[in-house]
Amino acid sequence: MRTKLLLIGCLFPIAIPSLGFAQGGGLREKISELFIFGSGQEPLFLAGSASPTNPVSLQAHGSHFIPASAATNASVISFITDAISGSVANLPIGSTSGGETFRFVAGLPVPTSTSSGPIFAERAKTLGRGRVLAGVSRSGFRFSTLRGADMRNINLTFTHQNVDFPGCSGTFADNCAKMGVPVLENDVINFRLSIDLDVRVTSTYLTYGLTDRFDVGVVIPVVQTQFRGSSQADIVPFGGTMAAHYFSGTSADPVLSASRQTEGSATGLGDVALRMKGNVRETQTTRFALLLDARFPTGSSKDELGSGSFAARGLAILSSRYGDFSPHANVGYLFRAGKRQNDAVVGTVGFDHRMAERVTMAADLVSELQVGDSKLNLPQPVHYNAPFNRTVQVTDIPDTRDDIVNGSFGFKLVPTRNVTVVLNTLFPLNRGGLRADLIYTAGIEYNF
Repeated sequence: MRTKLLLIGCLFPIAIPSLGFAQGGGLREKISELFIFGSGQEPLFLAGSASPTNPVSLQAHGSHFIPASAATNASVISFITDAISGSVANLPIGSTSGGETFRFVAGLPVPTSTSSGPIFAERAKTLGRGRVLAGVSRSGFRFSTLRGADMRNINLTFTHQNVDFPGCSGTFADNCAKMGVPVLENDVINFRLSIDLDVRVTSTYLTYGLTDRFDVGVVIPVVQTQFRGSSQADIVPFGGTMAAHYFSGTSADPVLSASRQTEGSATGLGDVALRMKGNVRETQTTRFALLLDARFPTGSSKDELGSGSFAARGLAILSSRYGDFSPHANVGYLFRAGKRQNDAVVGTVGFDHRMAERVTMAADLVSELQVGDSKLNLPQPVHYNAPFNRTVQVTDIPDTRDDIVNGSFGFKLVPTRNVTVVLNTLFPLNRGGLRADLIYTAGIEYNF
């Protein structure tokens, strides 16, 4: 016992300094830069229209898309970045009690499991008094869709500011207040956004059995994010013989297209999780337990390394054993303190099965169902009154629920006594939220 406590005490002073707290320079700002087409300018500022060589009346057109950009940019960028940081921070954590489990009878350890346990689910069995599970895992993925929309082809439409021009009076003043009067207010900017974000998460975790029925644990993730992005903006004039809106050039020879590319990376501590699990009741074949875990906002949300807010989860765990086949079910509630993050009802159902003496197969259905209306708000459609009534959709990201359903399939291999190798894939079964096409996990655990 004294040796195990000494090893636990030594682990954290060694591990924590090695995590590397240096952050890579504001990946949220890198995404926002895709809306800026000139050094020191505001998003969607039209330097060509605002050129000092133009008449004063024409220079004003340089800023007419900034209000729409400010609204859409703020909502879309916060939507995307909150979804990214939330997804990184809430990557499923592996089981806290993998490998063989024991209880002590007359001072001797007696095995209470045959398989090595689930991977992205929890079983009710605890490690056993004085036992330790230490491990490290590596997960990698690339975000591919946002509510089903391709992350490399997000389409936005920026609309002109509704401006009451000087000279509006009498009956015409009422018309001038309409969206679309004068005609140049019908000009729009079609915007295509491409975001490529690779994420690698290395988690060091440790679980200790305080008693035969109670475990405590900690998970320390190190997150690496690599961002590459590009944007293409095209001004679409509605009519008229002289262009009023253009990125550069002149009204007679306007440049109506602009593009931008940016990239960045960050590495650092993610959101640390503390966990505890208690075995409440057990019979010959069935066990029931409760698990609580808390994730703290230790990762930088500016660099997409963490959620930026506290989260906590409570789970009820039911597991059984029928020979080498062990089904399990988890159900609970996930609380998120973030203002733009929804709580969720979480549930996992599946099984682990010892296929051979040193091989366990694990399969699960992992779900997270959004509670309430989404707090990630998208910009609303814009309605035009002139020259005819119509509505413009400003984004192709659907306004849907962010329910998440994943499938999990993997293996646990035991090459030598007390050592377990974990191999797993996590794949989407629906397209709610921000998703990767595949999340792979590889890890190694030592149980002693």
